[in-house]
Amino acid sequence: MKSKKNLVFLGMMGSGKSSIGSLVAKKFKLNFVDIDKEIEKNLNTTIRKIFETKGEEYFRKIEEKTTLKKLKLSSTVISLGGGAFANKNIRNEVLKNHYSFWLNWNEKILIERIKNSKKRPLTINATDNDLIDLIKKRTNIYSKALYEIKCDNLTKNEIVRKIKEIYETN
Repeated sequence: MKSKKNLVFLGMMGSGKSSIGSLVAKKFKLNFVDIDKEIEKNLNTTIRKIFETKGEEYFRKIEEKTTLKKLKLSSTVISLGGGAFANKNIRNEVLKNHYSFWLNWNEKILIERIKNSKKRPLTINATDNDLIDLIKKRTNIYSKALYEIKCDNLTKNEIVRKIKEIYETN
């Protein structure tokens, strides 16, 4: 590891931020932090329950606080929640001080992965059109990431290899 900067993964829910982030952390022998799991552990409940009982606004405040705290770590692989990069404070910190990787998939693949999930609060009653709108809205934000990884037709290992190549040449 030649840098103390964190490697931060962002993208839609279902894009593989946690699984790819975990594999990258193992490959580079770094610590791994999944922000959603961190929030669930700290509050001793699920994200879905937080949305149901306290609302999205409450969750986003906790997400911002938790994420900004974890971004103070160094040489760590961090998986953001799907909506975290939409937060201006989080986005500015990530873009200024970290390597950011957008795991980009075509919308058909994402919709298949997320539409029947009961643990993702924003998708529980969403139609395909709702999901397409959310993907389009977030794509504009995700596109600000330092690096975009087009994941369609790649295996997890190929995605990790791509990230490793990018990281080692920068």
